[in-house]
Amino acid sequence: MAKSTKYISKTANENGFIDWSEEENSIWNELITRQLKVVEGVACNEFTQGLKLLNLSLDRIPQLADVSKVLKNTTGWQCEPVNALIGFGEFFKLLSERKFPVATFIRTREEFDYLQEPDIFHEIFGHCPLLTNPSFADYTQAYGKMGLNATKEQRVFLARLYWFTVEFGLLDTPEGIKLYGGGILSSPKETQHAVFSDKAKRVPLNILDVLRTPYKIDIIQPIYYTLKEVSNLDDIRKHEVCEIMSFVEEAKQLGLHNPMY
Repeated sequence: MAKSTKYISKTANENGFIDWSEEENSIWNELITRQLKVVEGVACNEFTQGLKLLNLSLDRIPQLADVSKVLKNTTGWQCEPVNALIGFGEFFKLLSERKFPVATFIRTREEFDYLQEPDIFHEIFGHCPLLTNPSFADYTQAYGKMGLNATKEQRVFLARLYWFTVEFGLLDTPEGIKLYGGGILSSPKETQHAVFSDKAKRVPLNILDVLRTPYKIDIIQPIYYTLKEVSNLDDIRKHEVCEIMSFVEEAKQLGLHNPMY
């Protein structure tokens, strides 16, 4: 997570409505129309189905209440407006309550292709379609509950589990590599690299290996961990918390893998 940001989240009025400027809506339009073309044929079916359910506008930034209505009707989730940056404690608490934190700002044109902090395009387009899927939704809540009760040191290891699943997870399917991680689905360069590059390393997900794998947030990822299908997240979720934490302790003892960046 970035330590500081130049962005300021917008505040909704008493009716929950955020007044976006013409320029902000224009940026949304350019981002979503570009990315819809980029992920066509490589996004997983669950993402595509969720996108249809959300029916996101191409012309204007969605109102969180409209997105929340769909999420509540499918998996009981909702969007929670937050500041541009929030602490890990608040982040885990919101996830544990089936509230997905969405920073209510959109990137500037100067950072059109990449910014470190997640904006409303990343959160709504990259993550919310999958939150209509029960396996992904339940896994994300379970992760929040686990992190809420973890120590500061344990959270550093748990962050890698979120990174290599929710943010940068891949599916290795009979039809080829498909995307389910929001960090990939919202980035043109990451999408192309994750799916097509012969330099990207793609390996089956092993919890202990994930917890030992260092990453950087400001580079194209050199390694991705794969599942066979989104429902495989149920297998991770069904681990007892103490079992996951035993993996964390083992990872601490073994140390991190050598960075690939």
